[in-house]
Amino acid sequence: MKGEVHSHEESIRPYIDLIDTLRSVGIHKDLALPTIAVIGDQSSGKSSVLEALSGVALPRGTGIVTRCPLELRLKKKTSGVSWKAVLSYRDRKTEFVDSTLVGNYIETAQNEVAGRGVGICDDLITLEVTSPDVCDLTLRVPVKGQPDDIENKIKSLIMKFIEKHETINMVVVPCNIDIATTALKMVQEVDPEGKRTVAILTKPDLLDKGTEKNILNIVHNKVIPLRKGYIMVKCRGQQQIDDEIPLEEATNLERDFFQNHDYFRSLLKEDKATIKCLAVKLTQHLVDHIKKSLPQLNEKITQLWGVKNELKECGPPQEGAKQFLTEAHEILQILFFSQTLKRFNDEIKSLSSGELITEKNVFVQLRAEFKKWGDHLNRTKTSCHYIITTHFFDVVSQFFRNYSVLQSIAKIVVQRMADQLPMISLFMLKQTAEILSIDMLNLLDGANVPV
Repeated sequence: MKGEVHSHEESIRPYIDLIDTLRSVGIHKDLALPTIAVIGDQSSGKSSVLEALSGVALPRGTGIVTRCPLELRLKKKTSGVSWKAVLSYRDRKTEFVDSTLVGNYIETAQNEVAGRGVGICDDLITLEVTSPDVCDLTLRVPVKGQPDDIENKIKSLIMKFIEKHETINMVVVPCNIDIATTALKMVQEVDPEGKRTVAILTKPDLLDKGTEKNILNIVHNKVIPLRKGYIMVKCRGQQQIDDEIPLEEATNLERDFFQNHDYFRSLLKEDKATIKCLAVKLTQHLVDHIKKSLPQLNEKITQLWGVKNELKECGPPQEGAKQFLTEAHEILQILFFSQTLKRFNDEIKSLSSGELITEKNVFVQLRAEFKKWGDHLNRTKTSCHYIITTHFFDVVSQFFRNYSVLQSIAKIVVQRMADQLPMISLFMLKQTAEILSIDMLNLLDGANVPV
């Protein structure tokens, strides 16, 4: 099955990989890490939403279905793999390439971790899915079940996830029930201002006629305001699942539903409807949350490093502790370094876009330099077209191959050199090319480019 995807950006995956790596080495045991927790009451449509996002069928049924916290790691990979999954829990790891086996593997893992029956446990089960048809995203699904005699234990386990400020709470709420009585009520206890909560409204096809405007008021943040807002989706119903309607077809049916709906078609233009919109927004919410959390996370790891040094006086550390802290600290330092480079690169791209004519713009300064070259060339005579175009322009284009405007200017300069410069040796030509390269780099270094 295919999950919903969005256009992949190279800037997304490193942030999610960083947090996944930190969690894999166990740092989440001491520090809370940014994550998205998926919360929803029984039959809220949570499994259908996760299925649409990931393309994998999670356990369904009545009673307690998810009896252990499940971390769902989705990794988009466009080459080298069609679909692959790795299920990890405790010290076990199982790799498989058949998506239809996901439910069986998760059920087996839950039986081993929480025991058979209706027992629940807070031991984490991780399912990592790599595919060209998923979005880059990591979700954490706490336990869920019926409000029987274990209601308090279930709530306690869920609260462990959602009360942390590093957690984005994704609440799945059916449209056809009172939103104030849903899992959103529990989330409001830990996030009363709705700063880190996004709500997913499901089952819009089951609404009673005449209540559509009330739902629109909810979506537009007029009832229970949420900083990250509301998104409405229509996933496969039980009948479509029984009829084995594929997810690709269900996605088209979902869009048709909203386009033809008298009240909800406007939500498409507002980017507040469909699984595709949800996938894009969840990924962006998570990456933004990670970026905001990194400074505090780095500070906390530094504090742990200091505590480690103080503990030296109490005796040698346990085997592996030093390596763990070192790896975690190095990972964060590398990420901060990459962030600095990215900011510098973004500034350079902005200043070299050729669109804004300002004194700081690199192109303005480059044009001035090229004018000096042009004036000099106009005073010379030449004919060595082949050598120049073969060797000299190759060097120039390597430095500016991404900038079409500068390439055009470079072509003019090379043509003038080919027409006017006297015959020179290949050695002298390479020297000239190197001088030009150095001039360009010096110009960039000397430009007033903020970092």
